[in-house]
Order: sequence, then structure tokens, then C-alpha cells
Amino acid sequence: MKKKTGLILSGGGARAAYQVGVLQAINAILWEEGWPPSRNPFNIICGTSAGAINATALACRADNFSEGVQKLLDVWLNFSAEQVYRADSLGVIRSGARWLSLLSFGWLLRKWRAAPPRSLLDNTPLVSLLHRMLDLPRLDMVLQEGLLHALAVTASSYTGGQHVTFFQTAAEIAPWVRTQRVAMQDQIGVEHLLASSAIPFIFPATPLYLGGQHEYCGDGSMRQLAPISPAIHLGADKVLVIGAGRLHEPAAQRTETARYPSLAQIAGHALSSIFLDSLAVDIERLERINKTLSLLPPEYLAQTPLKPVQLLVIAPSERLDDIASRHIGSLPAPIRTMLSGIGATETRGSSLASYLLFESTYTCELIRLGQRDTHARKADVLAFFNS
Repeated sequence: MKKKTGLILSGGGARAAYQVGVLQAINAILWEEGWPPSRNPFNIICGTSAGAINATALACRADNFSEGVQKLLDVWLNFSAEQVYRADSLGVIRSGARWLSLLSFGWLLRKWRAAPPRSLLDNTPLVSLLHRMLDLPRLDMVLQEGLLHALAVTASSYTGGQHVTFFQTAAEIAPWVRTQRVAMQDQIGVEHLLASSAIPFIFPATPLYLGGQHEYCGDGSMRQLAPISPAIHLGADKVLVIGAGRLHEPAAQRTETARYPSLAQIAGHALSSIFLDSLAVDIERLERINKTLSLLPPEYLAQTPLKPVQLLVIAPSERLDDIASRHIGSLPAPIRTMLSGIGATETRGSSLASYLLFESTYTCELIRLGQRDTHARKADVLAFFNS
């Protein structure tokens, strides 16, 4: 039986631009190796948060991988924050300013007459962007024709407290249930991506139909105990994971006496824990399982449901927080003003900004970093795909 290759695209807001650079470099490496430009190297594509948007856009063009990568490049090379959230003064006042006021003076405003703000930012512009990026009827076609085995995106239910993986496939695959996480076969739509990418507190939750009722869902990176598992459940024998920080990047350099952390510094640390730490832990877990399985005699290996999974991880070699700190000035003035109030425009608060910097100056630098990191590991890439 032919081995199935899975792709895992992690979350991270604007940091997901790095993934596009990696994918572009992989496309170039495989083309130089003689692969047809249209050939899709991934049978199973899984994504979370902003990675879910990239994953779905790529899956929609599984009949032409180069075209899918180019479509992503066109978007991320020309990004502006207004494509993702309201960045004008009125929009910021209606969402961010009211939300921060309610957070600070909620005891005074508990009888707010109008509908209370639901998030720091209003992401309604993202709906239009998703409709331009995606070709969902084409996704149905590539699945039916066997050009793609499965697509999976994840979200987290605020209502039920579970981590939910939605998967779409033409094959018969039984949904799986694990502790605090479930899988559901469904027709992937814009609403799933809005939910999966709803960064907690930053963007509003999205209602999704789960188990016969609507539940409000947010970013799929929350409570994501095993980010790699959906690809394995869907049949992947080898998996390429594209991270968005902390795995390979150097540690932060402390050049000043420690000061009490700003709200932005705490929020950025919390988001990094949500988006990055579970992936690092799951990679370590898979490597330990592979090591254990390699020590088993064949007769014992045949008796276990576990299987070795070939793994390739590509992650930033530079600190994305540091890169973000150089581009905070490119944010729209109303957003900059609001974020400055919580310390996000300071260097030590740039981690929070790194998730919201949907500006081409920042995303282009991340794309170039992804390209460099991948070409530096060309031998590993070729060994992975030619194995």
C-alpha cells in the first residue's frame, strides 16, 4: 500500500506567513528534483487557526500544488490588517475601546444597555478574504477524484469544553474520540475557519453545529493536546510539521533589568503557550513512540496498534517576536494607539503584536525566512519525500 503523507500547519495568526515561505521552497525543491509542478505531495492536510486557512486554501487546489502555493503567496505578500479586522478609528472604538473599557470598569458597566463587545477586534473583513481565497466546490472535486485523501481543521468549543477536529474526506473514516477531544466528519466551510482562527479575546467566537446543537467555538489551538494526531488518525504514515516559533528559534536575550510585565507581555506569553507549546510536546511524544517501536522485535510490533511515523519538522530559526518588533510601526494608527495602551508596541510586548501584524512588511520577511530555513534543509526535504 502506498504511504500517505500528511501536512500539519499550526496556528499563530500573522505568524502563519512563515508557512507559506516553507511551502514555496518545498515546491521549488521538488520541481528541481523533477516533480511535475501540479503534483500534490500531500495526501492529508491538517490545519489549526491561521494554519487552517492556509491548509484549506491549499487543499482546494490539490489538483495543482504550484497554483495553490502561488495563491497563498499572492495573499500573504500583499497583506494588510484591514483584510482581517476593522482597523479604522470607528471600528476600533466599537470593538477594542469598548472591550477594554468593559474589562477595566465592568463593575460599573455591568448593566450595559447595548450589546456588550465580544472581542478586542472585529474580524468581519476576514469573511470576504476567505471567500476570495477559497474554492470550496473544487475541494469537493479533488476529494472525489482521489487527488486529496482528507482535509482537517480544528476548533475549540467554549460551550462544551471539547477540542473538535472537523474532517472532510471521500473515504469512509470512522470519527475518533479521545480525552477532551473528538472528531466529526463534516463539509468544511467558511464558518469552520472563522471558528478555528478566532484567537481568544482578540476575535469573537463563532457558532458551529455540533452533536445536534449550536456551540460557540474559538481558536483550535486551545486545549489542543495532540496537534499531530488528526493526520495519523486519517491515515498518514509520514508527517511534515511546519511550526510558527519556539522549536528551533534561539532563546530571548535579556539585556535589561527585569521589569514587571506589561499586559501585552503577559498576553503574548499566554498566546505563545496556546499556539506553540502543545506542538513541541506532541513532537517529543511522537519521537519517543518512534524510538520505542524501533526497539521492539517484529513479533511484538505486529501486536501493537501503534505504528512508526516518519516526521520532518521545519520551524523558524529566528525569533518571530524580534522580527515583529521591527514592524510594529506598519500597523494602522488606530490599532497602534489601542495596543500602545497595553504595552504591545514596546519591544517586550512584541509577542502579542506578532500575532496581529497582518502587514506585508512583516509577512514578507516571514516568508523569506521560511524559504531560507527550508532551502537550508534541502537534504532533509528530499529524504522525506523520496523515502
